Amino acid sequence: MPDFEFHPVTAERWPDLETFFKANGNPNYCWCMRWRLSSSQFSKEDAAGRKRQLANFVNEDVPVGVLAYHEGKVVGWCSIGPRESYLGLERSRILKRIDEEPVWSVVCFFVDRAFRGQGVTAKLLKAAVAYAGAQGAEWVEGYPVEFGKSYQFMGAPSIFAQVGIAEVGEASNGRKIVRMRTNQE
Repeated sequence: MPDFEFHPVTAERWPDLETFFKANGNPNYCWCMRWRLSSSQFSKEDAAGRKRQLANFVNEDVPVGVLAYHEGKVVGWCSIGPRESYLGLERSRILKRIDEEPVWSVVCFFVDRAFRGQGVTAKLLKAAVAYAGAQGAEWVEGYPVEFGKSYQFMGAPSIFAQVGIAEVGEASNGRKIVRMRTNQE
């Protein structure tokens, strides 16, 4: 099994994220801004505008995610940050907060096709939880859905279960709400 390294996205690593998104289709469309913008803002922005918005977050040191590297090349992405940095998530009628605990939210995974099926997503999630904890987050929350439903890029429940993230609720559309303390292993 290949070795991987994981690093948070920073201004210095922005070119790596940009190259990865451009080479892999769907991320180049949304630039992982679906939940960071309101629905109307997301609809108004084109791909270039979404990219610009994500770059602004990165340049302002807003946590946006973690990259997986194999032999110096990005092969995966996990979007994670404080829930309040996700305007669309905060305004969602379906994925409402279940309590007032401050959480970091995991809202997207993308793994290069050549590296799928090798456990990269679970390793990315584990690295994302560790990153959130290092940034002072007490809780990490996710919103997985069984494959075959919309927004599959938010992960499957089995991925979260692999790293010990337990179900704590269910959204009105059947999507699970899972949560874990960052200081657990």
